[in-house]
Amino acid sequence: MTPQFIFLSGKGGVGKTSMACATAVRHADAGQRTLIITTDPAANLADVFEQPIGHHITPLEGIANLWAMEIDPDQATDEYKERALAPIRAVFPPQMVAVIDEQMSGPCTAEVAAFDRFTDFLVLDNEADQPVSFDVIVFDTAPTGHTIRLLELPAEWADTISTAEQGSGQTCIGPAAAIQSAKQKYERALALLRDESRTHFTFVLHPEAIAIAETQRAIAELGKLEIHTHELIINGVIPPEATANPLFAARAEMQAGYLVQIEREMPYPARQMFLLDGEINGIDRLRLVAGLLNGEEAVDFKANGRTPISQPPIQLTDPAELMPRITPNGRRRTLFFAGKGGVGKTVASCATAVWLARQGYKTLLLTTDPAAHLGSVLGEPVGDDPAPLAGLPHLWAVKIDPKATAAVYKKRILDDARQRGRPETAVKVMAEELDSPCTEEIAAFDRFIEFASAGDWEAVVFDTAPTGHTLRMLELPLEWSKQLDVKVFASVDTAAADDVAKQRFGDVIDMMRDPKRSTFAFVMYPESTPIIEAYRASQELAALDIPTGLAVANFIIPAEQANTPFTQARRAMQARYLADIQQRFDTPILAIPLLPYEVQGLDMLTELGQQMYGEPVFA
Repeated sequence: MTPQFIFLSGKGGVGKTSMACATAVRHADAGQRTLIITTDPAANLADVFEQPIGHHITPLEGIANLWAMEIDPDQATDEYKERALAPIRAVFPPQMVAVIDEQMSGPCTAEVAAFDRFTDFLVLDNEADQPVSFDVIVFDTAPTGHTIRLLELPAEWADTISTAEQGSGQTCIGPAAAIQSAKQKYERALALLRDESRTHFTFVLHPEAIAIAETQRAIAELGKLEIHTHELIINGVIPPEATANPLFAARAEMQAGYLVQIEREMPYPARQMFLLDGEINGIDRLRLVAGLLNGEEAVDFKANGRTPISQPPIQLTDPAELMPRITPNGRRRTLFFAGKGGVGKTVASCATAVWLARQGYKTLLLTTDPAAHLGSVLGEPVGDDPAPLAGLPHLWAVKIDPKATAAVYKKRILDDARQRGRPETAVKVMAEELDSPCTEEIAAFDRFIEFASAGDWEAVVFDTAPTGHTLRMLELPLEWSKQLDVKVFASVDTAAADDVAKQRFGDVIDMMRDPKRSTFAFVMYPESTPIIEAYRASQELAALDIPTGLAVANFIIPAEQANTPFTQARRAMQARYLADIQQRFDTPILAIPLLPYEVQGLDMLTELGQQMYGEPVFA
């Protein structure tokens, strides 16, 4: 049995999941036994198919030959640990098993565990767990930066395991001897990813500057891994029928230039998918999309559109009422903009930071997203250290680069150990433990803590990674504080530095829990999937006693633009979902209009900030 593997990836919010589901439906309808799997921590296959799925292979109702699975990071971690610890329990005393179990309880294990489960479907190591032998396996991947991180793991973990075998025999995911089989599995997985006869990568993108740049970067990164099979789905293209409206006519004109750029700069097989006047949910709708993608259906919005029942106008929050949640109040204000990929977090955070700086507040804007786009939106480069923006006093910007941050972090830990007189053998063990891909996650969070703890700023605005990865980062302090004892300093005495780090982590969590000092804003556009994802994430934050302070509804079609059947249908859909946002989130709602152009540069951000919050006091 030699199944074909199809990966769909791209920038958050470009429609990967919809296109992956439509692709899977297409293959299933052709009689091929098809499995679709998501590796996104914020999985929403169930939302698109409109039926429960979860962390197991589930046959889908209403269609033959199609199964689905949402890899749950927590369950994958438990399964991974059990597989690694089972043979150890048979030969080692309980005390040693307990130590190894504790070492594998850190946050870095989750990333590897999810990837380990993912590779099971590439190398078919767990065929006994599969209900059928599949002809096609479709992977709906996490947003691009995190997908590349996963695909790099086979090469890096093979090296990590080999190095550990030559040294202490210990890795941050357990003893090398206990996970030796993983080395062969990861090497086979990487070989399959490189096999152009078996594996195909489809990048989904919008005809917009940031999506194009991220796709080009991802293709280049895959090239470094010797993965070269690519094709494109250009999604969200404005249909001709919509251009009778001036707003969408302007957006179509903007897209036309980018379509030419894509054809010129990315000479890969490409298909286009029109923006529809309703959501893509359910088997029937997915079949329609599959037909459109393959040129077998024509767009007929009257026949195919799902025009929702009009809702009464929504009374959104007056900008003046937002001020207590946006501005400092005698102490530093920290704002977090989070949500599903592609909902407009970066633009919202940049416009907010520009507005705060123009109010006269000393403001730091930073991103923790590995696919950082701050520089593209701001119109000037953003580096690894805070730097002032030209032309705007009071505003500094910085990005947290995981790889660069990890190198600095490792050097600092090892230098500190040497300065405290630790024996070189202990330092060597620490270096082995730190020389692993999961150190990047810890290093990025450590850098995040550094900025969140600094007292130099009146306002700090975080443009965070997509939701699932943001929550992973915010849960780190609770897990990592104990890991300081068993991972980084596993071979040395507990140092005062441990207690200092734990105190810093605790202080930041206390800040996040205090609505007088921080505001967690979830950005979403008024459609089902981003709203559900934001709501789930807000509930997870509530479990950590972190309140949601603001809901941001983006891409709202202005009332005066609802003057064609296409725009009326989309605005009616938005009105219904704005009511849903009001019902789910007991917070003020900040509305951001759909604009006829991309927001780039300080002038546009200043104008947008004024629309969002009002005219700044200091122009």
